Amino acid sequence: MGSEARKCELATVSLADNDYEAEPAGIPPSHCFGSEIGQPWISEGQSADSVILANGSRRNSKTRSSVSTADSGDDAVAQIDHSSDMDFCEEHESKLDWYCSSEAKLVCSQCVAAGSCHGHIVTPVTRRATVIRNQLVDVCEKMQLQASRIERFLSQTLVAKEQALQVDASAARERVVARLNLVREALEEEEQRLLEAVQREEERVQQCLLTQKAHWTQALDSLTHTRTRLVHTLTHTMDAKLVNSSQDIAERVEEAEGVGDPIDTEKLTMKFGCSESKLIMGLWASAALLGHMGHTPINLTFDDRTVSPLLSLSPDQRTLTFLSKRARRNPQYDPARFDSWPNALCSRLFSSGTHSWVVDVSQSDAFKVGVCYASLERKGSSDASRLGYNARSWVLSHFEDVISFCHAARHDYLSVVQKPRRIGILLDWPGCTLLFFDADSGTTLHTVCHPFTAPLLPACAVGNRSITLVQP
Repeated sequence: MGSEARKCELATVSLADNDYEAEPAGIPPSHCFGSEIGQPWISEGQSADSVILANGSRRNSKTRSSVSTADSGDDAVAQIDHSSDMDFCEEHESKLDWYCSSEAKLVCSQCVAAGSCHGHIVTPVTRRATVIRNQLVDVCEKMQLQASRIERFLSQTLVAKEQALQVDASAARERVVARLNLVREALEEEEQRLLEAVQREEERVQQCLLTQKAHWTQALDSLTHTRTRLVHTLTHTMDAKLVNSSQDIAERVEEAEGVGDPIDTEKLTMKFGCSESKLIMGLWASAALLGHMGHTPINLTFDDRTVSPLLSLSPDQRTLTFLSKRARRNPQYDPARFDSWPNALCSRLFSSGTHSWVVDVSQSDAFKVGVCYASLERKGSSDASRLGYNARSWVLSHFEDVISFCHAARHDYLSVVQKPRRIGILLDWPGCTLLFFDADSGTTLHTVCHPFTAPLLPACAVGNRSITLVQP
């Protein structure tokens, strides 16, 4: 249906040409009850369209109203006579030609003059109807505009959106395929490069093993032959001849000593880093943090036997708090307890599988989180018991607004925008990988690849305020 056909066909409505409505029968003219100067009394706050008479009734000060047609600019005016439609008052048998706003009902002139609506705010029915018609005109115009907007939305916006959807969906598919193809190509190239690197390293180590095997096989044969001759000399040579053979014996002994002892060197072991790749490690870390590794965060608590006297442990065994000198205690001696550094270990050992846990470090400016071997030294103030300063511990450290990874007294300083509030640790034991990440954003902070040779314990240290193991 066209918009022209849907317009409201509203005729112009006009009341009688009188300057005011005829007052109800039996009500004296308003000027008889006005003020001293004979003007009708209108209270403050009342509409200029209605006047309360002195006896309590109200008459209209305006009686003419017109409404423009919604379809065209025709000047036609339709005079509507509703006198035949009026009902009669059951009490006074008079026409219900007034509307009482106080009681929201139609009343007759006698009800207004001396009846139940005496003193109420009243309006002639014709004027009340005119107001309602004007409101209906506004509503219909608004509905017409709304219908036009809906029609435009259906015929233009949605059609355009549908066409754009096809284009956008096609572009998105092409983008996904292109990116995955790029990733596949990069992975294939990286796979080939890594396999070649592993092959070269294997061949190198194999060559070293063959060389060592040949060398020490020859050395063993020579040593065995020399030893056999010396044993024969020892057992079958007469004293005089043995004395005269001292020079020959010395040469053979020197020859045997020159063989030396075999040494197991790094050259005989395949380098662990030959298969490392930033690309592969980044993808692995992303997959691990997105939950594709099949692991779930574990519930950890600190082992009270390991907590340093410089720290206090909360009743739930999750929070470590650094103590001032006055608050420090002298706990019972325990060989598992750290006595000099503010360290503490968890009680759970990891020697298989993939595990993760989170530490809330938002309250502390000096802390360490990571893992260590159970054989880590517990006593004394040397680096042997200091987390990150020996070969038995791997930790992420924050001190003086600097974050670094610490292992064997070596520091790898990390570039971060701000200190994480919660640090997550992901341990992939089969993959020999330790991952530190921001638990709130999922950003990888640092990744370590190391062939762990013993079970690992979660380890923490705090030198300011407190840190807390987050319950999964």
